Amino acid sequence: MAADRFQSAGIVQGEPPLWERLAAGFVVFMLTGALIAPVLAPDQGETPILRLIWIPVYAVTAGLVAFRFDKVIRAWPAWLMLFGLIALAYVSKYWSIDPAVTQRRVIAMAINSAFAVYVGCVFRGVALPRMLMWTCLVMAVGSLIMVFAFPRIGVHQYDNAGLWRGLWYEKNQMGLVMVVGAISAAATLAADQIAGVARRPWAPVLAFALCTLLVLATQSKTSLLCWMLGVGLVGGWWVLRQGGAAITIAAVWLGVVVSALGAWIWNSDSAVILALLGKDPSLTGRTLIWEALMRKVAERPWTGYGFSAFWGEDSIPALEIRLETQWPVPSAHNGWIDLLVQLGWPGAFAVGGVMALSAVLIIARLGGMGAREGYWSLAYLAVFTALSLSESVLMTHANLPWVLMLAILSRAVTFEPAPVRAPLAPRAVRAYQNRPRIAPDYVNGPARRRPVRL
Repeated sequence: MAADRFQSAGIVQGEPPLWERLAAGFVVFMLTGALIAPVLAPDQGETPILRLIWIPVYAVTAGLVAFRFDKVIRAWPAWLMLFGLIALAYVSKYWSIDPAVTQRRVIAMAINSAFAVYVGCVFRGVALPRMLMWTCLVMAVGSLIMVFAFPRIGVHQYDNAGLWRGLWYEKNQMGLVMVVGAISAAATLAADQIAGVARRPWAPVLAFALCTLLVLATQSKTSLLCWMLGVGLVGGWWVLRQGGAAITIAAVWLGVVVSALGAWIWNSDSAVILALLGKDPSLTGRTLIWEALMRKVAERPWTGYGFSAFWGEDSIPALEIRLETQWPVPSAHNGWIDLLVQLGWPGAFAVGGVMALSAVLIIARLGGMGAREGYWSLAYLAVFTALSLSESVLMTHANLPWVLMLAILSRAVTFEPAPVRAPLAPRAVRAYQNRPRIAPDYVNGPARRRPVRL
């Protein structure tokens, strides 16, 4: 078994017990919005019953944090940064266009942020991607059941008719969750290979295959690009670790050249590239939304309209955006612009600083922490950064992408304890105590030595 392998190497693998992994997986499942929301609120509205369902989730989170308080408290730099973000969101209720929604969702964000710190501190090394892999595997199997057994829920019926959405409202949600599963499965395989653990790879391989299949079934270009970026980084760093210095230098040089070439091609023929991806130059109307929203940002550049308040049903600014674009816009489809309309430039600078600090610390610790986790943090951070440009995933109150971003922050600022030596077996202790020792033979002279039993 893997634990035996680690103990034979003299290291105790600090993976949480099964019950704790199941509890954390349950919270992750809820944060994705899988199954329960589409069944209980098919119109995507916020109903009282959905708020009641979250009470057990918050109770589980509180119990997990209390149980691991000694570990969670070590991430005090993350707590300080999160307190600043939460305080900014809470203060915004005084100028929010919907103070009740702002106050309620700040509380939800604070609880889910605590869960993020807990996950980052307790699920060290490969334990976090492995837990995410198993949770996403369960959701992938559930999505297949919905697609084939309950197609009215698992398959789009009107817009995007025929495309799979599994356990979620729409295909993009399933695509992004399955991207997390694929990256986590790839990182688990890489970490086991690096550690030389003789673990059966059937679970990571199955999870990777199913998650990749569901990403393709959504036909979501954003999800596919995120899959390529995340899995590519995991595989690329694993290959670099196997090679020597020459391979590393060549790979870095090639990456710089390819990036520069890609930037030049994009600046020259972005319309052609978008056409090949099945997108128009307006990014399916996103640019029109962004232009209209930036005019709203200009009206309140330093305060915004209140945390999580802009897109409410009774929001006058949101109604004006929808009338201007002639489309029932649900969000900005850009995390940074959505953050600007909520908290203004202070919120954007604060979140940008947190992400930049996380990136610097993760890159600085690639040789140690990165290898032990299969480079999951680096891959997910890159995917999240790219995702924030097209989806509203920044500083959300109940959303898995943001929670995992905060988990990376807590991992980055909390240094792992030194490896603990596994205790010797009783037989090994007796053998050590009864080993032959060398003592001087003072009868025949101190220079002559022979083994004796003391």
